[in-house]
Amino acid sequence: MNPADILQAATTFTLVVLSLALAMTVVRIIRGPSLADRVLGLDMLVAIAIGFIATIAVRTGFNLYIDIAIALGLVGFLATVAFARFILARGLSSEKSEVTPHLRLPKGGKARQAARRKRRGER
Repeated sequence: MNPADILQAATTFTLVVLSLALAMTVVRIIRGPSLADRVLGLDMLVAIAIGFIATIAVRTGFNLYIDIAIALGLVGFLATVAFARFILARGLSSEKSEVTPHLRLPKGGKARQAARRKRRGER
């Protein structure tokens, strides 16, 4: 068995495993009970797509695919951060976050004024 045959078998196995992961992730996105589950599923789809691209790059020897995978990783990360900020701002997650109360302004007139001064850098 020569190295080319081993590489072919390894990339075929990798593509089969990634296809199974893709199918399970799509099921998770469809069945996800909350918006946060769906966002995590979409992030996982990006990671699986990067795996597909990297596997194809190894199989074909075309190194430009690696650059595409890196760019997709950056875009996927930014999209996940944007979705997370959206969920946090809108309060659409199924569970109450422990971080959310700390982001709200304190109640009461003097406390609110103090918070505004602190944001402006005043004393």
